[in-house]
Amino acid sequence: MKMKTKIISVLAVLMMTAMNIGAKVTLPAFFSNHMVLQQKSECRIWGYASTGKSVSVKPSWQKKAVSCKVNDNGTWEVVLQTPEAGGPYSIAFDDGSVTLLEDIMMGELWICSGQSNMEMPMKGYKNQPVEGASTDIMESANTQIRLFTVKRKASINPENDVQGQWAEASPETVREFSATAYYFGRRLQKMLMVPVGLIVTSWGGSACEAWLSPDWLKAFPTVKLPVTQAEVDKTKQRCPSALYNGMLHPLIGMRIAGVIWYQGEDNWPRYQNYADLFSTMVRGWRKEFGQGDFPFYYCQIAPYDYTLITAEGQDTICSAFLREQQLKAEDMIPNSGMAVLMDVGLEKGIHPMKKQTAGERLARLALVKTYGMKGVTAESARYEKMEVSNDTVTVFFNRADMWINCHGSFESTLFELAGEDRVFYPAKAWVSRSRMLVHSDRVPHPVAVRYAFKDWADGDLFCEDLPVSSFRSDDW
Repeated sequence: MKMKTKIISVLAVLMMTAMNIGAKVTLPAFFSNHMVLQQKSECRIWGYASTGKSVSVKPSWQKKAVSCKVNDNGTWEVVLQTPEAGGPYSIAFDDGSVTLLEDIMMGELWICSGQSNMEMPMKGYKNQPVEGASTDIMESANTQIRLFTVKRKASINPENDVQGQWAEASPETVREFSATAYYFGRRLQKMLMVPVGLIVTSWGGSACEAWLSPDWLKAFPTVKLPVTQAEVDKTKQRCPSALYNGMLHPLIGMRIAGVIWYQGEDNWPRYQNYADLFSTMVRGWRKEFGQGDFPFYYCQIAPYDYTLITAEGQDTICSAFLREQQLKAEDMIPNSGMAVLMDVGLEKGIHPMKKQTAGERLARLALVKTYGMKGVTAESARYEKMEVSNDTVTVFFNRADMWINCHGSFESTLFELAGEDRVFYPAKAWVSRSRMLVHSDRVPHPVAVRYAFKDWADGDLFCEDLPVSSFRSDDW
């Protein structure tokens, strides 16, 4: 039996050696025809070839090739200085046999991640359309927008590659692509007038914990890490670290412009540590990509009646607490921004139809905060403090230079006041320039104010055309 095992082992080694001798340069799926590389930057390119060989990498935008030795484990990498936006270009990889990539563009490369509201394609989900998508799909052909969707994979170990392929924007490809990401990229491409590459790595129903490495999750002792792939397979996209391993780790090392993120719905029932969890995730991604504090813009989850998906016997938890955590995270994450979606939710649907609104609000954040566009407001006004005068509360806001409005009205119907008994009652609230005045006959001595602090609310408080997040002054 021992001799048989030894013979099998020797044969396996010989087969692997034979395969290695005949190997040619191979590349991860995201280094392929039609890809976008980050312009004017040092881009790391890596792949696989036969051990001991040299690989020559010759980009068409420069005269000289760059060479490197293949490591003992069969991997190699080079760093290429990319030119300003434009193309198409090609790259030839030669280890004695040439591999050629063509139709490569230089531009702005963004990773788009999260759960179902990032994953939701332009065609929508069954019985859940995307508003205006049919016309936008018909008009989507654009060689300057390139799309890549990472195939779902939950893994116990860090993967080295993903499944997917680059494609130009066209009705056929855009129909299947993330609506939020597409609208984000379309706006960037139109305003910057450069090629834009979008890599979507998302999975509906995914937990934030699934996108963190095991090391980062050590700070959260209540999170149970899987030990086997069988454990991962049971919960898949909700399994801690499983999507970091399977759908993010392979991308680490790419040079990117930044990340957009739309997630939080799965974490709604355990909102208490979301700001810490999310900010830890962002720090971890930034550290591993090694590009400093690259831009990270995210959507605040939209209002929705979460009692519709609350399991029988489960405590009802207001999702406004999760939105509050997302608001808090904006102060914890440098070079970030949050797109508030208080005005686009669906009371009976967790997947809002207005994906163009979400994508373009993310794009506005990028255009202003990353690309320096002037004359445009990208950040929503935010609750600052409250003051009590007799029986009336004055609510103050930051980032409200253009004053508060209620879209055609001077009153909001979504404010509540509470006194010492901590019972909230509906209140009358009206605009006073950049402030709101709030009063309730039932609360003669107010001590706390809340705005739209419910699962479902159709936000009616704005500054310019951007909605204000739900908020509270108390911590009860």
